[in-house]
Amino acid sequence: MVGTSVGSLLGIALGIGVGAMAMAKSSGEMTIDKETQLIEAVLDGDGNAFRGLVETYQARIYNIIYGMVHNRDDAQELTQDSFIKAYKKLDTFNLGTKFYTWVCRIAVNTTIDFLRKHKKRQHLSFDEGIGIQESAGVSDMHYESNPEQAAIQEETRQKIIEAVDELPEDQKQILILKEIDGLSYKEISEVLNVPQGTVMSRLYYARKKLQDILIDSKNI
Repeated sequence: MVGTSVGSLLGIALGIGVGAMAMAKSSGEMTIDKETQLIEAVLDGDGNAFRGLVETYQARIYNIIYGMVHNRDDAQELTQDSFIKAYKKLDTFNLGTKFYTWVCRIAVNTTIDFLRKHKKRQHLSFDEGIGIQESAGVSDMHYESNPEQAAIQEETRQKIIEAVDELPEDQKQILILKEIDGLSYKEISEVLNVPQGTVMSRLYYARKKLQDILIDSKNI
């Protein structure tokens, strides 16, 4: 794994395959014009139109949240909470901007609040035709049949997760947004509401610290 990228290492640790990440990203794309059309339909009273936005972006949002909480039940619940909040606040959305960036900001803030409280949010269900499905973006890891190799891989996975968790929260958020979701510096800046220079700086130190921790491990 010495030559493996940070993004691939995170994907391996979290059980998110490189192919699954790419698939979630490619399927989670919609033009601003299409987004605007759906959002205007929702604002005009068609609650079902929001389903198209949910189905397009839920896998990507789930992956980001899962990278922050490392728990599937919590990630599923927080993903749903994030879209519920977005639905309820849709009249405040600035038409002509990217919906994904906006809902990603909601998801990150929702997850931060959850982590601060250290307790599960009460489950909420969608109404007015809104629905969310189990994300296909995260899958179980498939270890090799060799028990010794499987043990090494599991140890490696735990070391990566521990290394990520050692990062300051602001660095971890940027690392996940960049390496797991592939957002640009500008998009991360918009999601977290910080200058691009701050994004670049935090990402640099996050990558360096993570790589230093992993290099120190004889199994990496």
